[in-house]
Amino acid sequence: MMSLTAISPIDGRYSKQIENLKEYFSEYALIKYRVIVEIEYLFLLADKKFLKLTPAAKRHLRDVMENFSVENAEAIKEIEKVTNHDVKAVEYFLKKELDKTDCKDAKEWVHFGLTSQDINNTAIPLLWKNSMEYELLPAYANLKNHLHKLAKQWRDVPMLAKTHGQPASPTRLGKEIMVFVERMENQILQMSHIPVCAKFGGATGNFNAHHVAYPKTDWIKFGNHFVEKILGLQRLQFTTQIEHYDNLAAHFDAIKRINNILIDFCRDMWTYISMEYFKQKIKAGEVGSSAMPHKVNPIDFENAEGNLGIANSLLEHLSAKLPISRLQRDLTDSTVLRNIGVPIAHTIIAVKSIERGLNKLVLNEAALNEDLNNNWAVVAEAIQTILRREQYPNPYEALKELTRGKYGITKKALHKFISSLKIPAAVKEELKKITPHNYTGVVAKY
Repeated sequence: MMSLTAISPIDGRYSKQIENLKEYFSEYALIKYRVIVEIEYLFLLADKKFLKLTPAAKRHLRDVMENFSVENAEAIKEIEKVTNHDVKAVEYFLKKELDKTDCKDAKEWVHFGLTSQDINNTAIPLLWKNSMEYELLPAYANLKNHLHKLAKQWRDVPMLAKTHGQPASPTRLGKEIMVFVERMENQILQMSHIPVCAKFGGATGNFNAHHVAYPKTDWIKFGNHFVEKILGLQRLQFTTQIEHYDNLAAHFDAIKRINNILIDFCRDMWTYISMEYFKQKIKAGEVGSSAMPHKVNPIDFENAEGNLGIANSLLEHLSAKLPISRLQRDLTDSTVLRNIGVPIAHTIIAVKSIERGLNKLVLNEAALNEDLNNNWAVVAEAIQTILRREQYPNPYEALKELTRGKYGITKKALHKFISSLKIPAAVKEELKKITPHNYTGVVAKY
C-alpha cells in the first residue's frame, strides 16, 4: 500500500509518525500475539505434565514466537482463507510447526480446551498493555516533562491573567504551564493504576472442557497462574465467553481525560500566540498562508487539537460499546476491537504535533509587559484587600467606583487615588509599591 493511496491518514499522510504502533495494532501484530499466547499455553501444559515437549521442540516453538515474521502471518492468513476463522488458522499453523519437530504427537494439545476468545481476550490485553507501557505513556510523560522544563524556564515571567476573557489578577507564565503539568501527572498516575484484564476460562468462562477431561486439576489455579504469572495480566474470575472490557473502557476514559487536558492546552497556546505573547520560529521554505505572505500560523497546535478530537470521539464509542454484549456473547466486540489502535495513533500524532509547536515558540516578553502596563486596574484587588486589613470603610466599593467598567486606568490615576485616602503614610507607600508586574502571589515550588 502506498501512503498516497491509503484511505486513512494514519496509514497515509501520518504513517511515518506512528510506525511503531504497527507492532501492536496491525493485523500482523494481532496474529503475532495470538501465536505468543498459544505457545505459552502449550509450554505451561507441558510444564504441568499434560504432554511432553522435548528441548528441541521447545526451542523451535520459542524461535517461532520470538522471531515471528510477516511471512509467518501471511502463512496464517492463507490458512484462514480455508478455515474462515482467524484463531483456528493460528492453531493449524502451530500444528504444522510441531510437524517440523520430534513432538508431532503434541499437536492436539495446541488450543486444548480453549475457545477463540481465550486467545483474543489475552492477546489483545497483552498487546494493549505493551503499547501503553512502551508507546503512549512514554509519549505523555515526555510531553509532561517538556512542559515542566518550560514552566521552570518561564517561572519568573509575569503575565496578565484573563478570567472570562477579561483582565484579571496577574499570574506567572511558568505557573500557568504547571497547571497542565499537574493535571497530566494526576491523570497519568490514575491511568497507570487501572489493571489490564484478561478472560481465560473456556467456551463460557467455566473451564467446562478442561474440567470434564481432567476433573482433579485445579483449573482456576492453572488459569490464574497462566494469565497473571506467564502473561503478566489480571485474570477476571467470572466471565461469559468474552472479557467484559470494563477496565479496558476505563483505560479509554483515562486517555480521553488526558487528551481533553491537551485540547485545553492547545487552545490556550493558540490564544497566547494570537495575543502575540509568543512568536514562532520560522523555518526556511515554509508557507503560512497561500495568500498572505506574512503569516506564521499555529498549525501544530491546531493539528493536535483536531487529532485529539478524533481520538476522543473513537474512545467515547469504544468505552460505551465494548462493555455491552448480548447474553454470553455476541460478535459486536470483534470488529470494534480491531480499531483500538486508531485513537492511539491519532493521540500519538497529536502529542508529536504539540512537541513541534512547543519547539517553535519564542517568548515575546515585550507583549506580556505591554499588557500588564495597560491594565493597572488589576491591582485594585490588592489595594482594597490591604484597606480591609487596615479597617478602612467600604474599600471594595471605593475601588469599584474608581475602576469597574472603565478603560485606561493608569498608574498615575491609582496613585492619585491612594494619595487621597485617609490612611497612614506607611500604608500609602506600601500600596504604591504594588504593580501589575509584582502582584503575582505565591505558588508551590516546582
